[in-house]
Amino acid sequence: MNGIYYTEEHEWLRIEGDMGTCGITEFAQEQLGDIVYVELPEAGREVKQNEEIAVVESVKAASELYAPVSGAVTESNDVLADDPAKVNADAMGEGWFFKLRLSDLTELEEMMDAEAYAALIAGQS
Repeated sequence: MNGIYYTEEHEWLRIEGDMGTCGITEFAQEQLGDIVYVELPEAGREVKQNEEIAVVESVKAASELYAPVSGAVTESNDVLADDPAKVNADAMGEGWFFKLRLSDLTELEEMMDAEAYAALIAGQS
């Protein structure tokens, strides 16, 4: 189950055991342009899969992020409050949004692997 999973809404989820780190993909940040604001969930918040969990605003648009899986938020990347441009600089690294403890690992089956995600964005380019 460990590895990186993707959603059709261009979120990524890196799994290690029952913990996941989530953010937006390189493709998403390129489409949004310069990120100017990020609203992140509070630690302790329980979310259900596909529930709105965060907001990202760019010079072009504001977009909601949806929880890729159900679980409890354990931590948010507070660095993004002061430096939202980290998302543009390193969307799949230092630009992560939040971490959560997964409550249902079977939900990962609904997500895409890197190959399926690459095919999805190839069709949207």
